[in-house]
Amino acid sequence: MKLSGWGRYPVHTTALCRPRTPEALQAELADGPVIARGNGRAYGDSAVAQGRTVQMRHFSHMISFDDATGVLVAEAGVLLGDVITAFLSRGWFPPVTPGTKFVTLGGMIAADVHGKNHHKDGSFGSFVDWIELMGPDGVIKRCSPRRNKELFEWTLGGMGLTGVILRAAIRLRPVESAWIRQTTRALPNLEAAIEAFEAADEATYSVAWIDCLSKGDQLGRSLLMLGEHAAGDDLKKSRKKRPFEVPVKSKRTIPFDAPGLALNRFTVRAFNRLYYWNGTRKAGTTLVDWDSYFYPLDAILGWNRIYGRRGFMQFQCALPLETSAEGLKALLEATSAAGAGSFLAVLKRFGAQESRFSFPMAGYTLALDFPVNRTTLQLMERLDAITLAHQGRFYLAKDSRMSAQTLRSSDTRVSDFEAMRAAGGLPARFHSKQSERLSL
Repeated sequence: MKLSGWGRYPVHTTALCRPRTPEALQAELADGPVIARGNGRAYGDSAVAQGRTVQMRHFSHMISFDDATGVLVAEAGVLLGDVITAFLSRGWFPPVTPGTKFVTLGGMIAADVHGKNHHKDGSFGSFVDWIELMGPDGVIKRCSPRRNKELFEWTLGGMGLTGVILRAAIRLRPVESAWIRQTTRALPNLEAAIEAFEAADEATYSVAWIDCLSKGDQLGRSLLMLGEHAAGDDLKKSRKKRPFEVPVKSKRTIPFDAPGLALNRFTVRAFNRLYYWNGTRKAGTTLVDWDSYFYPLDAILGWNRIYGRRGFMQFQCALPLETSAEGLKALLEATSAAGAGSFLAVLKRFGAQESRFSFPMAGYTLALDFPVNRTTLQLMERLDAITLAHQGRFYLAKDSRMSAQTLRSSDTRVSDFEAMRAAGGLPARFHSKQSERLSL
């Protein structure tokens, strides 16, 4: 069958297998190399194999939960949204979350996802107590910071290339309500945005939308959104009795692929101007429900169709703190000059992280979405070069077109990852189209 990631680019032919038991999964491994796939929310080809792709959604059981510690034991195919549905009403919320709740726990671990709170809490792997991993011989190993430590650390951010994650123990965080106290600030340019991020270092959550087509003194004008979990006393009297209830919102659906010309410099520039103006009008502090704060795009089902039938690519890099201001300026200038603006331009502050192969580093991360066409492919090559010139690296969970040379130039850990894979006989059993493209 034809299969792709969420960006719908590139598309590959693969055999899709749907095992329901560990024994059935072992049989699939015995027949040759595979890659595990959760809910298909990685943007590129990291969860698609040339030969066989193993769909893990049947491994979808929550096994146990400790109300005293917040430790959840669940299978890898459980959706993050199902975790929230089950436990938010009991006062627990994911400690780290990406920008969508339609991801599996196994996928979150394989990508070692980060959220709006990385500067304070680190990535998702910081809250994983242990994982059970099926290796190339079909044997299941429990891995943790104390047991099979090296394999555990390589699996966090290893993009499924160390084995198939079957189940995990993760720690949820206690919350008093389903509401977020959001403070929005309109910032006139990139310099002001960085200053605001640094001044808000104590905020639990911080994220900025950037107008990536602005120029001159307005280059990088932004809307910074800070967030805190609302306490019971923060709620209106009418909500205090039911702090975990939020209004039910209707979902919108994109029923067809948008025409290829719908996203151009004129429509994106108009959208960005309107979005920034609306943000300045609503600046201040207000209460928003958890779904609106963390997952605004989830309200639009099939939003990836906005980019047309050819799909879209995301460029996401991390820049070290010492080069972030200069590097971000160069990235935004190149994007604005190309006129290939992204209306989903997101900036976040990363905290320090030492890890075997995970994406974050102390500094800033910028994410830009582009429709697939010749102009944007050329632009992304330029953005790669700017990132390398500022000692940055790239997020494999969003990559769909990077070269092996670019990856190696950006990350000195690649050779160690390759050596670990070779020593364990992993390439013969676990590989994806991305790992082939990147020679991992």
